[in-house]
Amino acid sequence: MPADYRAFGLWLALTLGLAPCPAAAVGQHPFAHWIDASTPAAPQTQVQRYDSDTFVIRQSVRTNFEAPFLYLLFGRDRALLIDTGAGGLAIRPTVDALIAGWLASHHRASIPLVVAHSHSHGDHHQGDSEFAARPDTTVVGLKPEDVAAFFGVAHWPADIATFDLGGRPLSIIPTPGHEPAHIMVYDAKTHLLFSGDMLYAGRLYVPTDQFPIFVASADRLAAFAKAHPVAMLLGAHIEMTSTPGKDYGMQAAAHPDEHPLELPADAPARLQAAVHRMADAPVIGNEGDFIIYPRPPRPRP
Repeated sequence: MPADYRAFGLWLALTLGLAPCPAAAVGQHPFAHWIDASTPAAPQTQVQRYDSDTFVIRQSVRTNFEAPFLYLLFGRDRALLIDTGAGGLAIRPTVDALIAGWLASHHRASIPLVVAHSHSHGDHHQGDSEFAARPDTTVVGLKPEDVAAFFGVAHWPADIATFDLGGRPLSIIPTPGHEPAHIMVYDAKTHLLFSGDMLYAGRLYVPTDQFPIFVASADRLAAFAKAHPVAMLLGAHIEMTSTPGKDYGMQAAAHPDEHPLELPADAPARLQAAVHRMADAPVIGNEGDFIIYPRPPRPRP
């Protein structure tokens, strides 16, 4: 690692595709263009810095068609990584490099890391094994009871817990329906809402036998968003193009002309209204920047 932090920062940018978010005025997008596999040469991961303590990692579509987003948040006492990717690459080197850079800029030797998940579907935890033996690291389990126990959710899914990174309290919001252990994470510092697979610019898959649970989660989310300032929602994927209502094909190999990562603050209220309209008879509903996508339950193993 270069001794001088400026040199390290340059190395990090060249290695990871790290870019600071452009200064965004109201109504502008806070992120530069994401890697979308529309050009032959692209890194396996791309990192954009939202602020000095908040990093967004995008896994390349070329490594896995899911192309998920991961989030690394730093507080005074610990760091939180939300999701570990869909596999097809080693994700820990990217995370370790970001942590090393943050430590260097803060003149610190170490910080504990918590690895948690938006939910337990495979495209969000394939990198867990890379962190299992990492020093000073806790990997949260994938079942609802594991998530509730770690974050202190007394009554799942009704209660909302607080998890403090040290001067950076996060709200842990249980939102099952898409998947039983699904959570959203709200950051009171940035007013960002990390929304996982429940609400993002894409197809919001809901097993039909879980639709009432999804509706209840949408109600819980909308109530939370109404009571807290939300700058934007940052989800786990992008599956919509920049043309309103138009998504990519299933397992698309490239994402040219992508919708921005972020959804606006009114998205929870629009989701709530949409699922209530179809609660008795769930059907595919295109809301322009996301699509509610009921589907048959997966067969039990």
